[in-house]
Formats: sequence, C-alpha cells, structure tokens
Amino acid sequence: MSQELSSKELAAAAAQFALNKKAEDVVILDLRKLSPIADFFVICSGQSEVQVRAIANSIEDACLELPEKAKPWHVEGNDTLRWVLLDYVNIVVHVFRNETREYYSLEKFWGDAPRELIVDESPLPGSGE
Repeated sequence: MSQELSSKELAAAAAQFALNKKAEDVVILDLRKLSPIADFFVICSGQSEVQVRAIANSIEDACLELPEKAKPWHVEGNDTLRWVLLDYVNIVVHVFRNETREYYSLEKFWGDAPRELIVDESPLPGSGE
C-alpha cells in the first residue's frame, strides 16, 4: 500500500516540474496558518504563451506519473495562457506570463505567507560537475 503524498511534498514536486521547463521565479507560499483555501500555492512564470503551456502541461503530466497519480481537481486558463491555474485542492499551482504575474501580484497579496524560493540546483552544462 503506497503512502499518500503530503501537500508539502506535492508542492515541492510541482515546483521542480516547473523548473524542468525553465519556469522563472518559482516560489512556494505556505498558506496553512493563513487560509482554508489551500495549504500551499506554487507560483511561477513563463516568458511566452508557449512556455506557460509547456510548464502547466509538464506539471500536470508529471503529477499523474507520481506513484500517487495526483490529478488536478480543476484547471483554468488554458484558453488564454496568461495565467494557468492547476487546483489540486491542497495545493494550487499558478503558472503566469511575466506581465500577468506582476499585475496580479499574488506574492504581495499573500505577503504574510512564509515563502520558499525554489532554484534549479542542477549543474550548468560545461561546468565540470
């Protein structure tokens, strides 16, 4: 019997899947003490509609490949690709175009939430690592 992923583990996995598609400014906001909406928000940006689609699709596909097969309860924004929202109930992933993220400024709105900046720690090609 497999153990279910915690919301924190799912948020971390979604953040890593976003980085795999070169998402920018990947942040996890911890909302557990602030709101019943979700435990975590994962927020990231892409430079184009094509990249936003690739990031969102990668997260959705990769989460389905997890042993727990996490499937979003609701998806919005695939029609305009300026802000794609993947709602996994306990975590909500927001994939923004850069200018849309700046306009809505979720990080400022949830300014009291503890945040973790997620960075790609894989070595750069040719760095000798």
